[in-house]
Amino acid sequence: MTKRTQPLAEVFGYLIGDQSHKAARYRSSRLCPFNNKVPNCTKDKAKNPLGVCSMFHDGAPAITCPIRFREDWLITDDAASFFFNDGASWSSLTEVRLNDANGKTAGNIDIVLVAYDNKGKILDFGALEIQAVYISGNVRAPFEYYMKDPQSHAQMDWSNQPNYPRPDYLSSSRKRLAPQLLFKGGILHSWQKKIAVALNKCFFDTLPSLTTVDKSKADIVWLIYDLEMTKEGGQDRYKLTKIDEMFTEFTPALMTITTPVPGKIDDFVKILQKKFDEQLEIPPKNSTIERPF
Repeated sequence: MTKRTQPLAEVFGYLIGDQSHKAARYRSSRLCPFNNKVPNCTKDKAKNPLGVCSMFHDGAPAITCPIRFREDWLITDDAASFFFNDGASWSSLTEVRLNDANGKTAGNIDIVLVAYDNKGKILDFGALEIQAVYISGNVRAPFEYYMKDPQSHAQMDWSNQPNYPRPDYLSSSRKRLAPQLLFKGGILHSWQKKIAVALNKCFFDTLPSLTTVDKSKADIVWLIYDLEMTKEGGQDRYKLTKIDEMFTEFTPALMTITTPVPGKIDDFVKILQKKFDEQLEIPPKNSTIERPF
């Protein structure tokens, strides 16, 4: 893969080297082309959004914004094919609050797909969760540097800058994916409702191996996407493309993702011994309290 000297892949929906009129307009107006709730990008800050849709890691783009998955609403078509029978009438609702039995929120479901009859009565529903990847390091610094002059800074070299940003797959699974499945997924599973999880292939590849089942027996479908290069109006453009789908049961998948692989106990004892030895080497601090009463 090509070695990149800077981390930014897409900014406000377009490659940073795209100097077309359309790309420049989206950058200058800070627009989102991927079906955000408003025309503008609202990532991080509404007034000063962090318009990075994807960033490079090992030469390939990794999706860092959940809204990026909404391109052409492909994810809802793919989820609906798992939730409902062929020919069902369905629609989608975004950011739906989910409460537990005590009325306390378990969080918002990213997208709820509802199947309905010809009178508009809801017959069934399923939950679609979108899992973008967290970033470690400082991505706003190269973003703001690029935005000062997108034309001349498109070829910037950021490789020697401090806190070079990278996808943090471990935090993405432990702090985001696992809690989503545990809390929201636990409620949905108790209701016997199906779940779809949309995520980037590079993220999915870091997860432990999941035991798959036949689609008819599955509680969860893992919708795996990647960004593939295409041409649009003569310009290079990344297009969201489904690479694969995997079907699992809820409980085995949750246990696999939330159960850590233990290291060697001998290695941990060595760490304990080292810290204990360091403690023994530090002389005790004797202090005299004058006039204690």
